[in-house]
Amino acid sequence: MLYAILAYHVEEVVASWTAEEDAAVMTGLLAVHDRMNADQVLGPAARLGPTGKACTLRGVGSGVVIDGPFAETKEQLLGLYVVDRPTREAAVEAARELRRANPTAVYEIRPIQLYLPGASFPETEAPGDG
Repeated sequence: MLYAILAYHVEEVVASWTAEEDAAVMTGLLAVHDRMNADQVLGPAARLGPTGKACTLRGVGSGVVIDGPFAETKEQLLGLYVVDRPTREAAVEAARELRRANPTAVYEIRPIQLYLPGASFPETEAPGDG
């Protein structure tokens, strides 16, 4: 089953890290990535750009583009991982491993479905796994 692990953090805190502090966090995260890659359970992962460069499309019809992220929260979505784990508990453990490398981040875990035009959605949750 595929799960998205969404990485939240206070953007100003991350932006305030020195190059050395950022490199130390990334070294820890890349070690986790390497282990997940070796286990063939890590899909795409990305560090997102600053929320100041984000925009949101909302509204009726073709919508209106609004500057900034979609939510008013203290933490911002700064990155995401796609992992292939058999259960929700296994996906949570993957997020815990990431958190050990970046302990001030918040990770949201959600089951996801891939969208392939013309293909039916795959099962991403076992019955009662939600």
